[in-house]
Amino acid sequence: MIGSRGKLEVEALLKIVLALVAVLLVLEILSAIVSGILGLLQPLLMIAILVVIGLWLVDRL
Repeated sequence: MIGSRGKLEVEALLKIVLALVAVLLVLEILSAIVSGILGLLQPLLMIAILVVIGLWLVDRL
């Protein structure tokens, strides 16, 4: 075991690390976009639920 080394070059390892960082960055951006969209839609969804419940209570649904 002494003297045995991995066969991957440093450049290959750096490319793997760079790819993993790029994937992490893309996931963070997508997470921010999705949470922003859900943040905008949440009040509209609550209003829609309120309207449906109100219409159900007055028997107009």
